[in-house]
Amino acid sequence: MNHTIYTIGHSNHSLDEFLELLAAHSIEVVADVRSQPYGRLEHFHREALSAALRAHSIDYLFMGNELGGRPAGGQGRSEGAADFQKIAATPKFRQGIERLLREAAQRRTAIMCAEKEPIDCHRMLLVSRELKRAGCSIKHILADGSLEDQADTEKRMVAATGVQRTLFEPDLSDDELVERAYEKRSKLVAHQDSTQEAADGT
Repeated sequence: MNHTIYTIGHSNHSLDEFLELLAAHSIEVVADVRSQPYGRLEHFHREALSAALRAHSIDYLFMGNELGGRPAGGQGRSEGAADFQKIAATPKFRQGIERLLREAAQRRTAIMCAEKEPIDCHRMLLVSRELKRAGCSIKHILADGSLEDQADTEKRMVAATGVQRTLFEPDLSDDELVERAYEKRSKLVAHQDSTQEAADGT
């Protein structure tokens, strides 16, 4: 598997700004992985966004049911919080990944969520992590329009989490550091039952 899949966060962009980012990277399909595809910015509501993308010859796929960070029915939860490892093991999530891979094999595809910063979003911590394991090349479209490879995003995540080698574990490999950073960041970012619902879908 050597597909390239892009990711993007709609953040607080205007619709025109968002469309410009997609056009700059020749995106043909937007796969929306928000569990709740609504929020304070009405132009990013599922129906409005789908219509706007179609008007610009970009297809819209809603995949929040398969690849969202807040599965319905209590699946993929642990101690009152979303557990990305459990979510990744569910049949519905695996089916979503396979569907996304099939789409990306045919057209230039970007997975979309709400968060501006990839390391603060399940599109990177959950979905992109699994796509990487499947052999995909992941490129994050940042808010300024630049591209960041998954490996560079992971380096920033390691630095942000403070995961490092210690006197007790001096021989940790780079891959082991990245895995620990994923676990630490995921626990920080994952939706908690006890917190107020975010304004935009996870």
